[in-house]
Amino acid sequence: MSALAVHFTFQFRSMLRNPAQMLLSYLFPLSFFAFMGLVMTEINPGFRDNLLTSMTIFTVLTGALLGLPGSLVDEREAGIYRAYRVNGVPAAAVLAMPALTMGFHALIAASLVAATAVPLFGAPVPESWGALALATVLGAAVFGAFGTLIGVVSTSSRASVLLSQAIFLPSMLLGGLMVPLETLPSGARVAALLLPTTWLAQLEQATVYGRAVLVDPGLAAGVLVASAVLAFGIAAYSFNWDRKNVTRRGHPALALLAILPFAIGMLVSQG
Repeated sequence: MSALAVHFTFQFRSMLRNPAQMLLSYLFPLSFFAFMGLVMTEINPGFRDNLLTSMTIFTVLTGALLGLPGSLVDEREAGIYRAYRVNGVPAAAVLAMPALTMGFHALIAASLVAATAVPLFGAPVPESWGALALATVLGAAVFGAFGTLIGVVSTSSRASVLLSQAIFLPSMLLGGLMVPLETLPSGARVAALLLPTTWLAQLEQATVYGRAVLVDPGLAAGVLVASAVLAFGIAAYSFNWDRKNVTRRGHPALALLAILPFAIGMLVSQG
């Protein structure tokens, strides 16, 4: 346990000294939150009802999904993980620590959003702060797992950016952060159910505010947990210790299995 604590402290401090990580974990999401609170709520007063849940999701999404993959690729390319392999550290433990550290930073930023959305921008007071906390932790776990998977299957930092954006951009447009799922056309609504943000937004609307939603919150929680476990499991299985490895234990296409829980959930919710 002491070794894990030392490793966590080292990772935590390293990210604090990394300007790119600080940008993605704090500056960008909190600046966007301030913009949405000051401007979007004036343009569309109805957005205020979803400001708190949408921006906490956005904060953990940005920190974990955009910030984590690049750092994993850079450390692998630098040969840092060879030392872990020599000392017999399991791949799952090597991947879990950066994900945990990045998730911790994302949760700190999300806590700032949760603490200020109501008094500064007039967001509705949640019926259950505990539900908000649990859902945000779950979101950090899901996005951290997907960020880890992207970092493992990416062959370069550029590839990690492209793969991260392939999830990030649709999540912003269709995932319930900017536009509620209920207002989307039927075809877009079905496609949105393949995104983790959609399930998390539906879960938070139901449990944090007690609102009627299109997806059963129990199903949403189950889908999110299953996707996090599956994504991280595939990442650990496919992990390469350094760039000199010419063979992989799993083809990069194996990563597509991580969306299987969302596909099953979509079929169940539409059935």
